[in-house]
Amino acid sequence: MDCKSALTEAENDFEKAIEIIRIKGKAVAEKRSEREASQGCVLAGVNNGFAAVLALKCETDFVATNEGFVALTQSILDAALKGQPANLEALENLSIDGRSIKALIVDRTGIIGEKIELDYYEHLKDVFAISYIHTGNKLATIVSFNKEAEYQVARDIAMQAAAMNPVSLDRTSVPESVIQTELEVGRNKAREEGKPENMLDKIAQGRLNKFYKESTLLEQEFIKDSKISVQQYLNSSDKDLKVTAFKRVTLNQD
Repeated sequence: MDCKSALTEAENDFEKAIEIIRIKGKAVAEKRSEREASQGCVLAGVNNGFAAVLALKCETDFVATNEGFVALTQSILDAALKGQPANLEALENLSIDGRSIKALIVDRTGIIGEKIELDYYEHLKDVFAISYIHTGNKLATIVSFNKEAEYQVARDIAMQAAAMNPVSLDRTSVPESVIQTELEVGRNKAREEGKPENMLDKIAQGRLNKFYKESTLLEQEFIKDSKISVQQYLNSSDKDLKVTAFKRVTLNQD
């Protein structure tokens, strides 16, 4: 109806009607800039070892599941996989059919009437990579490997990252601030339990080791077989196969 109205206003001048829609998009975007965009569509993909995952956000689930909105998200992902931008700003400046992605989002804002924003963009590149999109397009992961992996093995790792939300790849890549927080929490808990003061550090270290096993990808219990870790699962497939990085984007509350 907005398009029909614009054509009427433009006296059937197609280019003028497009400009009317674009001006309306900018006005709607400015008006709704303070609104919360908590819904959206998360997609991921791979192109020759380059993997990307992104989230296009909107205000309502009705819009998020709309075929046109999902198609717009996919077109942005396709542009990312082709152009391999370094960051979100670079992605927004890529062009689709002669229009920057940033401008296309503003245009769509005018048509839909909701705040739309490209809020997350992560990428990885290595010898081999895989993507996983969870049902519903609210959660997706990408994982890179040092060599080509069997499809099912790689997919299992991507699903593990999606399901278990690890904080890092392994214990060596856990941020020092997180480690210190976990140690402090461990000491405080032990103190509350009445443990001797000279035992607090040892107890806290034990709890930190438990944290590593629960929260780092390679040390987590494998979701398909809790008797082994993810690292052991990888070794059973190929002892030389290594996960080099992963990214996880979700609009769900973990």
